Amino acid sequence: MELKDDEIEALGTHGFFMRDGFLGPERASTVHAEAQALVGAGGLRPASIRRGADRTEDTSVRSDFITWVQPQPGTALGELWDAFVQLGEALSAGAYLGLGRFDLQLAHYPGGGAHYQRHRDAFPGQSNRRVTAIYYVNPDWRPEHGGKLRLYLDSGTRDVEPTLDRLVVFLSEQLDHEVLPAHAPRLALTAWFYGRDVAR
Repeated sequence: MELKDDEIEALGTHGFFMRDGFLGPERASTVHAEAQALVGAGGLRPASIRRGADRTEDTSVRSDFITWVQPQPGTALGELWDAFVQLGEALSAGAYLGLGRFDLQLAHYPGGGAHYQRHRDAFPGQSNRRVTAIYYVNPDWRPEHGGKLRLYLDSGTRDVEPTLDRLVVFLSEQLDHEVLPAHAPRLALTAWFYGRDVAR
């Protein structure tokens, strides 16, 4: 996998880029089916905010359900994991970001106005998340479904539709973002990349 010149430029200039057709429609549909099966099996839990002793659930801030995804050879989610490995390598080579490991999370917004208020995935100056990469698997998304990703840029806000096979990549330490209220079920798989010097 290689980054396009305009993707590298957008990441450096605006702090994000977007790519449609990340895996292709057939594989994206299979990822959707496997993610939906995890939701249907009841293995997701309410998402929390903050970390450590300050960790708590607050549905007024965040009202999705999550699970952590591990490498699964021979599955569509396993192929997505491998694609994120390649993405990290491409970001390190093309944008000189020096990325290492990543965590992968499946988030399900059940509709009914489920949302995630404005926040940032990392704080400057800490050994923390450096890049956020979100992959969407919502095959029949329509504007009335809501659930757009809102990015807060220096030039204003940018709303991104969570459509099937769309990848959004942004710098975790720089961009505030939020998930606007979702009025239909919404699935997202997010990889958070750390620097090479951050241990598990």
